[in-house]
Amino acid sequence: MTSLALTLASLALPASLEERLDQFSELFRKWNRSINLSAARTEPELREHIVDSLHVVPHLRAAHASGHPATMSVLDVGAGGGLPAVIAALSLPDAHITALEPVRKKHAFLRAVVRELALPNLEPRAERLDEHAHRDYAAAMSRATFDLRDWLELGCARVRPGGIVLGFEAILRRDLPSDIERHPYALNDRSRAIVLLRRSS
Repeated sequence: MTSLALTLASLALPASLEERLDQFSELFRKWNRSINLSAARTEPELREHIVDSLHVVPHLRAAHASGHPATMSVLDVGAGGGLPAVIAALSLPDAHITALEPVRKKHAFLRAVVRELALPNLEPRAERLDEHAHRDYAAAMSRATFDLRDWLELGCARVRPGGIVLGFEAILRRDLPSDIERHPYALNDRSRAIVLLRRSS
């Protein structure tokens, strides 16, 4: 069993998702050779980023299950090469993922992903966060774009009351709000965590 298959099983995600993630990986590596989507150049390096991104999915899924709308609205800021926006869109076909990426070449890649992987629930937008007017998302997430404490504050301004903000913590932070939830996991030999902050109702 591959490391990706093991991760899918541990997160209660369908094994069939591995094929779709492999398709994304192939497309990513093809584009990355010419437009520098990421420093991840090899398949194992990219696989690590995909596995890392998958850890946000159970929290989005849980938020969706507890909400009322049939389609959950999710914002990903600084979407870059689609980690985690594309991973979330592949994993949660009933969620609508808005991916903000102001760099035109990276935005073009995200549009290609929508076409080639048939992902109607992914909406790439070539916008910065301060240009984006919508502020009523059920969830907002960002990976390696902002300082984590800054992101939690920025994200809270973009979700509705009761909505969640998700961030990736690579090193334990002692300066985060006291009401965060920290969900640790292992990534190879490193400890990481998904940090969740719920906006008060």
